[in-house]
Amino acid sequence: MHLPGVGPLALLLAAAAVVDAVPVQDSPRQRLLDGKGLPSRFYQKPKNPYTPGFRDPLDSAVDSVGRKLDPLPYRNGLGGSVLGPWNPDRARQNPDLVRPPSTDHGDVPNLRWSFADSHIRIEEGGWTRQTTIREMGTSSQLAGVNMRLGEGVIRELHWHKEAEWAYVLDGTVRVTALDYEGGSFIDDVGKGDLWYFPSGVPHSLQGLGENGTEFLLIFDDGHFSEESTFLLTDWLQHTPRSVLSENFHLPPEVFDHIPEREKYIFQGSVPGPIDDEKPDGKYFKKSKQQFTHKMLAQEPHRTSGGEVRIADSRNFPISKTVASAHVVIQPGALREMHWHPNADEWSFFLRGRARVTVFASSGTARTFNYVPGDVGIVPANMGHFVENIGDEPLEMLEIFRADEFRDFSLFQWLGETPQRMVVDTLFGDDKDAGDRFLNEIKDAKKDEVTKFEHVDEEESRAADL
Repeated sequence: MHLPGVGPLALLLAAAAVVDAVPVQDSPRQRLLDGKGLPSRFYQKPKNPYTPGFRDPLDSAVDSVGRKLDPLPYRNGLGGSVLGPWNPDRARQNPDLVRPPSTDHGDVPNLRWSFADSHIRIEEGGWTRQTTIREMGTSSQLAGVNMRLGEGVIRELHWHKEAEWAYVLDGTVRVTALDYEGGSFIDDVGKGDLWYFPSGVPHSLQGLGENGTEFLLIFDDGHFSEESTFLLTDWLQHTPRSVLSENFHLPPEVFDHIPEREKYIFQGSVPGPIDDEKPDGKYFKKSKQQFTHKMLAQEPHRTSGGEVRIADSRNFPISKTVASAHVVIQPGALREMHWHPNADEWSFFLRGRARVTVFASSGTARTFNYVPGDVGIVPANMGHFVENIGDEPLEMLEIFRADEFRDFSLFQWLGETPQRMVVDTLFGDDKDAGDRFLNEIKDAKKDEVTKFEHVDEEESRAADL
C-alpha cells in the first residue's frame, strides 16, 4: 500500500519498528542499524514488471500469459516504450524475448518455432503441417510433422528414406508395417503411445474411433519433407501399364482406373478388429518385431518436482535412431540445469508455459519462452534448464537423434567433484557461502525435475524464537 507523503526511508523505519521487540541479530531493525539492506519483500514494487520503476536483480520469470500482462522492453531502469507497430499477443507469449534477462548475451540463433506458423496441407478428412530445417534453421538433426486423421481416414501406404518415430497426441490409430524379413505387423495405439519404423519400412496409418487421431511424427533428418515420401499411388502412376501387368500377373485393363494422382490422406472405410483385417494367405507371417511402445504406461521416475519417462533402444529396441523422454514439471519446479552430450534436443511442448535459457559457451546465452504446440531446439552440449512459469503442470517431450537418452546434471557433477576445487572456483572470496553450497551438494544426485521450497531465513529464525 502506498501512503501519500511517506517516503521510502519512513517505510523502512516503520518496517524496522514492527519487529523492534524481536531480539534477533539479523532482524530488519538490526540490519538497518548495521547499514545493511532489507530483503526485497520490504520494498514497494510496481505490480507490473514491465514498467520503468520495476527492479528485479534476480531476473525472475514472469508469466505474462497467466497474469494477462503486456510485456514491454523495460528492465531494471533501462529500456523504453514502444512507439511503432506491435504484436501484443506474440509479445505476451514471448516475454523473455521482449525483455531478456540481464544474463542473456551475444549471438545465439533462433531456437524456437511454433507449429501455428507452419503451413497446413489440408486433405480429405485430415491435415498435416511440418517443422523442418526450412522453417527453423537450427532443426538440422530432426524434423517434425503434426498430422490429423479423422475416423477411417488413411495416410496412404508409403515409406521414407528416413526413420519415422511418432507420439500419439490424442485418439486412436491403426498402424501397419512390413518388416525386413517380410513379417506383417498390425497394432492399434492410443494417446501417449509410440511407434517407430526404420528407414525404408513400408507402412500405413488410419484413424480409429469417433474422433480419429492426431500425432507428432519425428524423422531422423532435419531436411525431411512430407512432400518427398514414396507413395503407393504415386509409384503406380509413374510405371508403364505393361510393367504393372507383368508384375501383378494381371491383364493391363485391371489398372485402367487406378488413381490419377497421389491420394496421400483420404477417407477410407472404417476397419474391423485386427484379427478380421489381417491377410489370410498361405505365405502370411506375423512380424517378430515390435514397432509400437506404450510410453505413458511406463512407471515414471518420480523426482522432487515432477516425473520422467524415457523410451530409447534399451526399452524400445527397434528405435535405433530416436531416443525420447516424456517430462512433467510441476508449477514452481525446474528441469534442472543440464546438457546432452550425444545429440541436439528437439523439444515439443504439450501443456503449460516454459522459460528456457540456453548457454552456448563463449559468454553467450539466450532465453526463450514456449507454449503448447511450440518446438524448441537445444544444440548438443549446450547447457540449459526448463522452468515452469505457469500455474499448471508443464508437459513436454525431449527427442534426440540417438539410440540412447543421455544427459549430465550440473548439480550431480559439482557434488562428485573434489570439494576444494569447487569452492576455489566459485566461492574463493566468500567462505560462508562456500560452506553452505558444499553442504547442499554433499549428497548430490540427479533430480531431473527439481523443486526448491523457498524459506525466508528471517521468518524462519523468528519462528524458532
